[in-house]
Amino acid sequence: MGYVKTGILMAAMTGLFLGMGYILGGATGALIALAVAAGMNAFAWWNSDTMVLRMHNAREVDAHTAPELQKMVMDLARNADMPTPKVYIIQNDQPNAFATGRNPDNAAVAATTGLLDRLSSEEVAAVMAHELAHIRNYDTLTMTVTATFAGAISMLANFAMLFGGGRNRQNPIAMIAMMILAPLAAALVQMAISRSREYEADRIGAEICGNPLWLASALQRIQGFASQIDNASAERNPASAHMFIINPLHAFKRDKLFSTHPATENRVKTLEKMAAEMGVQSAPSRSSRRPDRSGPWS
Repeated sequence: MGYVKTGILMAAMTGLFLGMGYILGGATGALIALAVAAGMNAFAWWNSDTMVLRMHNAREVDAHTAPELQKMVMDLARNADMPTPKVYIIQNDQPNAFATGRNPDNAAVAATTGLLDRLSSEEVAAVMAHELAHIRNYDTLTMTVTATFAGAISMLANFAMLFGGGRNRQNPIAMIAMMILAPLAAALVQMAISRSREYEADRIGAEICGNPLWLASALQRIQGFASQIDNASAERNPASAHMFIINPLHAFKRDKLFSTHPATENRVKTLEKMAAEMGVQSAPSRSSRRPDRSGPWS
Protein backbone atom coordinates (compact mmCIF):
# COMPACT_ATOMS: atom_id res chain seq x y z
CA MET A 1 0.00 0.00 0.00
CA GLY A 2 2.96 2.31 0.63
CA TYR A 3 4.00 2.13 -3.03
CA VAL A 4 0.43 2.70 -4.23
CA LYS A 5 0.06 5.76 -2.02
CA THR A 6 3.39 7.14 -3.24
CA GLY A 7 2.40 6.59 -6.86
CA ILE A 8 -0.91 8.39 -6.37
CA LEU A 9 0.77 11.33 -4.62
CA MET A 10 3.45 11.64 -7.32
CA ALA A 11 0.75 11.57 -10.00
CA ALA A 12 -1.02 14.37 -8.13
CA MET A 13 2.22 16.37 -8.00
CA THR A 14 2.76 15.91 -11.74
CA GLY A 15 -0.85 16.83 -12.53
CA LEU A 16 -0.59 19.97 -10.39
CA PHE A 17 2.56 21.05 -12.21
CA LEU A 18 1.11 20.47 -15.67
CA GLY A 19 -2.12 22.18 -14.62
CA MET A 20 -0.20 25.30 -13.63
CA GLY A 21 1.56 25.26 -16.98
CA TYR A 22 -1.82 25.04 -18.71
CA ILE A 23 -3.21 27.96 -16.68
CA LEU A 24 -0.22 30.07 -17.63
CA GLY A 25 -0.07 29.21 -21.32
CA GLY A 26 -2.66 26.66 -22.38
CA ALA A 27 -1.50 23.42 -24.02
CA THR A 28 1.76 25.06 -25.06
CA GLY A 29 2.35 26.17 -21.49
CA ALA A 30 1.77 22.64 -20.22
CA LEU A 31 4.31 21.27 -22.70
CA ILE A 32 6.84 23.93 -21.75
CA ALA A 33 6.28 23.15 -18.07
CA LEU A 34 6.84 19.46 -18.80
CA ALA A 35 10.09 20.24 -20.65
CA VAL A 36 11.31 22.44 -17.80
CA ALA A 37 10.49 19.74 -15.25
CA ALA A 38 12.31 17.13 -17.32
CA GLY A 39 15.41 19.34 -17.51
CA MET A 40 15.39 20.11 -13.80
CA ASN A 41 14.91 16.47 -12.89
CA ALA A 42 17.71 15.38 -15.23
CA PHE A 43 20.06 17.84 -13.52
CA ALA A 44 18.95 16.72 -10.06
CA TRP A 45 19.21 13.05 -11.08
CA TRP A 46 22.90 13.45 -11.89
CA ASN A 47 23.97 16.00 -9.31
CA SER A 48 21.74 15.87 -6.22
CA ASP A 49 23.90 13.36 -4.33
CA THR A 50 27.10 15.36 -4.82
CA MET A 51 25.34 18.59 -3.93
CA VAL A 52 23.80 17.35 -0.67
CA LEU A 53 26.99 15.63 0.51
CA ARG A 54 28.97 18.82 -0.12
CA MET A 55 26.21 20.82 1.58
CA HIS A 56 26.77 18.90 4.80
CA ASN A 57 30.59 18.69 4.50
CA ALA A 58 30.45 14.90 4.32
CA ARG A 59 33.80 13.09 4.13
CA GLU A 60 34.06 9.81 2.24
CA VAL A 61 35.61 6.95 4.22
CA ASP A 62 36.74 3.44 3.35
CA ALA A 63 38.09 0.26 4.89
CA HIS A 64 41.28 2.08 5.91
CA THR A 65 39.82 5.28 7.39
CA ALA A 66 36.67 3.82 9.02
CA PRO A 67 36.99 0.01 8.94
CA GLU A 68 34.23 -0.70 11.49
CA LEU A 69 31.56 1.39 9.80
CA GLN A 70 32.61 0.24 6.32
CA LYS A 71 32.38 -3.44 7.32
CA MET A 72 29.00 -2.87 8.93
CA VAL A 73 27.56 -1.29 5.78
CA MET A 74 29.05 -4.05 3.61
CA ASP A 75 27.49 -6.77 5.80
CA LEU A 76 24.10 -5.06 5.82
CA ALA A 77 24.21 -4.51 2.05
CA ARG A 78 24.91 -8.21 1.65
CA ASN A 79 21.90 -9.00 3.83
CA ALA A 80 19.81 -6.70 1.65
CA ASP A 81 21.15 -8.28 -1.57
CA MET A 82 22.26 -4.93 -2.97
CA PRO A 83 25.53 -3.20 -3.94
CA THR A 84 27.48 -1.58 -1.12
CA PRO A 85 27.01 2.20 -1.31
CA LYS A 86 29.76 4.70 -0.66
CA VAL A 87 30.09 5.59 3.01
CA TYR A 88 30.46 9.13 4.37
CA ILE A 89 30.91 10.63 7.80
CA ILE A 90 29.67 14.09 8.79
CA GLN A 91 31.40 15.91 11.61
CA ASN A 92 28.33 16.80 13.66
CA ASP A 93 27.46 16.03 17.27
CA GLN A 94 23.75 15.49 16.55
CA PRO A 95 23.10 11.76 15.94
CA ASN A 96 21.59 11.43 12.46
CA ALA A 97 22.04 9.85 9.05
CA PHE A 98 20.75 10.00 5.49
CA ALA A 99 21.04 8.26 2.12
CA THR A 100 21.35 9.80 -1.32
CA GLY A 101 21.92 8.71 -4.92
CA ARG A 102 19.97 8.04 -8.09
CA ASN A 103 19.98 4.22 -7.84
CA PRO A 104 21.53 1.37 -5.82
CA ASP A 105 24.61 1.34 -8.07
CA ASN A 106 25.24 5.05 -7.53
CA ALA A 107 24.35 5.71 -3.90
CA ALA A 108 25.85 6.82 -0.62
CA VAL A 109 25.01 6.66 3.07
CA ALA A 110 26.17 9.32 5.50
CA ALA A 111 26.32 9.12 9.29
CA THR A 112 27.19 11.88 11.72
CA THR A 113 29.95 11.49 14.28
CA GLY A 114 27.24 11.98 16.90
CA LEU A 115 25.47 8.85 15.67
CA LEU A 116 28.65 6.76 15.88
CA ASP A 117 29.65 8.13 19.28
CA ARG A 118 26.30 8.16 21.08
CA LEU A 119 24.48 5.02 19.88
CA SER A 120 25.28 1.35 20.43
CA SER A 121 26.58 -0.79 17.59
CA GLU A 122 23.20 -2.51 17.17
CA GLU A 123 21.42 0.84 16.95
CA VAL A 124 23.91 2.18 14.40
CA ALA A 125 23.43 -0.99 12.35
CA ALA A 126 19.66 -0.50 12.42
CA VAL A 127 20.00 3.11 11.26
CA MET A 128 22.31 2.11 8.41
CA ALA A 129 19.84 -0.64 7.45
CA HIS A 130 17.07 1.98 7.32
CA GLU A 131 19.16 4.08 4.95
CA LEU A 132 19.94 1.07 2.78
CA ALA A 133 16.20 0.42 2.58
CA HIS A 134 15.71 3.93 1.18
CA ILE A 135 18.30 3.17 -1.50
CA ARG A 136 16.88 -0.25 -2.36
CA ASN A 137 13.37 1.22 -2.59
CA TYR A 138 14.60 4.06 -4.86
CA ASP A 139 13.26 6.52 -2.28
CA THR A 140 16.30 8.74 -2.81
CA LEU A 141 15.28 9.16 -6.46
CA THR A 142 11.59 9.54 -5.60
CA MET A 143 12.25 12.34 -3.11
CA THR A 144 14.62 14.08 -5.53
CA VAL A 145 11.87 14.12 -8.17
CA THR A 146 9.20 15.35 -5.77
CA ALA A 147 11.48 18.05 -4.35
CA THR A 148 12.27 19.19 -7.90
CA PHE A 149 8.58 19.33 -8.81
CA ALA A 150 7.80 21.28 -5.65
CA GLY A 151 10.55 23.76 -6.48
CA ALA A 152 9.36 24.06 -10.08
CA ILE A 153 5.78 24.74 -8.93
CA SER A 154 7.04 27.54 -6.70
CA MET A 155 9.00 28.88 -9.67
CA LEU A 156 5.84 28.90 -11.82
CA ALA A 157 3.95 30.67 -9.04
CA ASN A 158 6.62 33.38 -8.93
CA PHE A 159 6.46 33.64 -12.72
CA ALA A 160 2.69 34.13 -12.54
CA MET A 161 3.11 36.84 -9.92
CA LEU A 162 5.72 38.69 -11.99
CA PHE A 163 4.01 38.44 -15.37
CA GLY A 164 0.35 38.58 -14.46
CA GLY A 165 -0.91 35.00 -14.67
CA GLY A 166 -0.77 34.38 -18.42
CA ARG A 167 -4.15 33.36 -19.84
CA ASN A 168 -5.88 34.10 -16.50
CA ARG A 169 -4.64 37.62 -15.78
CA GLN A 170 -8.27 38.77 -15.70
CA ASN A 171 -9.25 36.15 -13.14
CA PRO A 172 -8.04 37.18 -9.68
CA ILE A 173 -9.28 33.95 -8.07
CA ALA A 174 -7.19 31.82 -10.44
CA MET A 175 -4.22 34.10 -9.78
CA ILE A 176 -4.51 33.67 -6.01
CA ALA A 177 -4.90 29.92 -6.36
CA MET A 178 -1.85 29.73 -8.60
CA MET A 179 0.44 31.89 -6.48
CA ILE A 180 -0.55 30.62 -3.03
CA LEU A 181 -2.54 27.41 -3.09
CA ALA A 182 -0.52 25.53 -5.72
CA PRO A 183 2.86 25.81 -3.90
CA LEU A 184 1.10 24.96 -0.64
CA ALA A 185 -0.49 21.87 -2.18
CA ALA A 186 2.86 20.83 -3.66
CA ALA A 187 4.53 21.12 -0.25
CA LEU A 188 1.79 19.04 1.37
CA VAL A 189 2.12 16.31 -1.27
CA GLN A 190 5.91 16.29 -0.95
CA MET A 191 5.71 15.91 2.82
CA ALA A 192 3.07 13.18 2.59
CA ILE A 193 5.33 11.20 0.23
CA SER A 194 8.27 11.67 2.60
CA ARG A 195 6.31 10.37 5.60
CA SER A 196 5.05 7.37 3.63
CA ARG A 197 8.56 6.41 2.52
CA GLU A 198 9.89 6.65 6.10
CA TYR A 199 7.42 4.05 7.35
CA GLU A 200 8.34 1.71 4.51
CA ALA A 201 12.08 2.20 5.09
CA ASP A 202 11.56 1.43 8.80
CA ARG A 203 9.87 -1.85 7.91
CA ILE A 204 12.45 -3.00 5.38
CA GLY A 205 15.37 -1.67 7.43
CA ALA A 206 14.17 -3.76 10.39
CA GLU A 207 14.13 -6.82 8.14
CA ILE A 208 17.66 -6.09 6.89
CA CYS A 209 19.18 -5.74 10.35
CA GLY A 210 17.00 -8.54 11.75
CA ASN A 211 15.60 -6.78 14.80
CA PRO A 212 12.90 -4.05 14.72
CA LEU A 213 13.62 -3.19 18.36
CA TRP A 214 17.13 -2.01 17.46
CA LEU A 215 15.66 0.56 15.08
CA ALA A 216 12.91 1.52 17.54
CA SER A 217 15.54 2.20 20.20
CA ALA A 218 17.71 4.14 17.75
CA LEU A 219 14.80 6.37 16.70
CA GLN A 220 13.96 7.18 20.31
CA ARG A 221 17.54 8.05 21.20
CA ILE A 222 18.15 10.09 18.05
CA GLN A 223 14.93 12.02 18.65
CA GLY A 224 16.00 12.75 22.21
CA PHE A 225 19.42 14.03 21.16
CA ALA A 226 18.09 15.93 18.14
CA SER A 227 15.75 17.93 20.35
CA GLN A 228 18.75 19.16 22.34
CA ILE A 229 21.64 19.35 19.85
CA ASP A 230 21.61 21.71 16.85
CA ASN A 231 22.63 20.60 13.37
CA ALA A 232 24.19 23.73 11.91
CA SER A 233 24.47 22.51 8.30
CA ALA A 234 20.82 21.37 8.31
CA GLU A 235 19.72 24.70 9.76
CA ARG A 236 21.52 26.45 6.88
CA ASN A 237 19.94 24.07 4.34
CA PRO A 238 16.45 23.20 5.66
CA ALA A 239 15.36 21.84 2.26
CA SER A 240 17.49 18.76 2.97
CA ALA A 241 15.83 18.01 6.33
CA HIS A 242 13.50 15.39 4.83
CA MET A 243 16.51 13.22 3.93
CA PHE A 244 17.55 12.50 7.53
CA ILE A 245 16.20 9.55 9.52
CA ILE A 246 14.96 12.03 12.17
CA ASN A 247 14.16 15.66 11.38
CA PRO A 248 17.39 17.52 12.28
CA LEU A 249 15.40 20.73 12.75
CA HIS A 250 13.62 19.38 15.85
CA ALA A 251 10.81 17.32 14.32
CA PHE A 252 7.09 17.82 14.97
CA LYS A 253 5.62 15.81 17.84
CA ARG A 254 2.64 14.60 15.82
CA ASP A 255 1.90 13.59 12.22
CA LYS A 256 1.04 17.11 11.08
CA LEU A 257 0.47 18.13 7.48
CA PHE A 258 3.67 20.14 7.40
CA SER A 259 5.91 17.50 8.99
CA THR A 260 8.46 15.82 6.73
CA HIS A 261 8.72 12.85 9.10
CA PRO A 262 6.16 10.64 10.85
CA ALA A 263 5.94 11.10 14.61
CA THR A 264 8.72 9.10 16.24
CA GLU A 265 6.35 7.50 18.74
CA ASN A 266 4.18 6.24 15.86
CA ARG A 267 7.22 4.75 14.13
CA VAL A 268 8.33 3.09 17.37
CA LYS A 269 4.88 1.56 17.96
CA THR A 270 4.85 0.17 14.42
CA LEU A 271 8.30 -1.38 14.89
CA GLU A 272 7.34 -2.85 18.28
CA LYS A 273 4.28 -4.44 16.69
CA MET A 274 6.49 -5.83 13.92
CA ALA A 275 8.92 -7.24 16.52
CA ALA A 276 6.04 -8.96 18.34
CA GLU A 277 4.86 -10.54 15.08
CA MET A 278 8.42 -11.77 14.40
CA GLY A 279 8.79 -13.07 17.95
CA VAL A 280 11.76 -10.77 18.60
CA GLN A 281 12.28 -9.66 22.18
CA SER A 282 15.95 -8.64 22.46
CA ALA A 283 16.51 -4.89 22.72
CA PRO A 284 19.91 -3.37 21.88
CA SER A 285 22.48 -2.54 24.51
CA ARG A 286 22.44 1.05 25.72
CA SER A 287 26.17 1.61 25.64
CA SER A 288 27.33 4.65 23.69
CA ARG A 289 30.27 3.49 21.64
CA ARG A 290 31.45 3.22 18.07
CA PRO A 291 30.37 0.10 16.13
CA ASP A 292 32.56 -2.96 16.55
CA ARG A 293 34.20 -4.65 13.60
CA SER A 294 32.00 -7.67 14.14
CA GLY A 295 28.50 -7.90 15.52
CA PRO A 296 25.15 -9.66 15.45
CA TRP A 297 24.37 -8.25 11.97
CA SER A 298 27.38 -10.07 10.42
